[in-house]
Amino acid sequence: MTDMKDDAAIEDAAIDATPSSQAQAIRIANQRLQQIRERINAVLVGQQDVVDQVLVALLSNGHVLLEGIPGLGKTLLVRALARCFGGQFKRIQFTPDLMPADITGHAMYNMADGKFRIRRGPVFTNLLLADEINRSPAKTQAALLEAMQEKQITIEGEALKLTEPFMVFATQNPIEQEGTYPLPEAELDRFLLKVLIDYPSHEDELLLTRQVSRAPVDDLLAGEEKAAIISAEDVLRLQKIASTITIDDKVLDYAVRLVRATRESTAIVKGAGPRASIALVRAARANALLRGEEFVLPDDVKAMALPVMRHRVILAADMEIDGQTADSVLHQLLETVDAPRQ
Repeated sequence: MTDMKDDAAIEDAAIDATPSSQAQAIRIANQRLQQIRERINAVLVGQQDVVDQVLVALLSNGHVLLEGIPGLGKTLLVRALARCFGGQFKRIQFTPDLMPADITGHAMYNMADGKFRIRRGPVFTNLLLADEINRSPAKTQAALLEAMQEKQITIEGEALKLTEPFMVFATQNPIEQEGTYPLPEAELDRFLLKVLIDYPSHEDELLLTRQVSRAPVDDLLAGEEKAAIISAEDVLRLQKIASTITIDDKVLDYAVRLVRATRESTAIVKGAGPRASIALVRAARANALLRGEEFVLPDDVKAMALPVMRHRVILAADMEIDGQTADSVLHQLLETVDAPRQ
């Protein structure tokens, strides 16, 4: 755990963000983030960019959509992150017959006292892994919307607050695979980032194979061997610090112009909405904190543009026929929108 002196420095800086206290808070926060990054990278070998983007989402208090074929460590990533701050972790395997109440919970009648009681579902946790979310129909997927947006669940008219911090990590297989459903646009827009997990390089896969073949993965993650680096309360403090990172008006304008460019492009049928502008600024601030900086740079905006917008745009049919992807079109937009000089 963090020592009490460092905890106090982080908490004080989040409340009183004077230049000196903010600089100290950023320094301490960056040290803790580097420790978390190193621990997760030791388990999830060869996915440094993925780990960084997940940490950005954690600092931004946003949800993450993870896409990749089975076996690339999506579940392992979320488990490792939960253990880094001693958070609760629960997993739901989405299937075609999964019901909304299986996620949120429901009211049960107690025969002994003749009263109804609430059985809380697995959504009441810190990190919720919605595994293969696109294998369930829209009705079941929609059960997560209230939790993602309002951080609460309503059961029998009673609003139940979720534990903070709360994040949904939804994994999905590529849509071309058999037995999958597309996610509704309203749900996609609730995810701060869409993170793509690809195959590791030859060297990383060699290291991973050697490492895992020597000991079970559970041994590498064992909480008894490695204590949590920070606490759940520390995560909330880090999120406050990330929200205080300075962003110049020109950089803010650049982020908004990037999002608006998706609505004006002929290659895109449906562009990203205002929620994408907000998400891009939040993610850019978190990325700056992850680098240990006090100011958001245009490069922070560029680094987070694809993860923030790739799931919020719909390409024109002729672009898809030509083999274009959301990433390739967004790359072209990044080249056409002028960034402010640093």
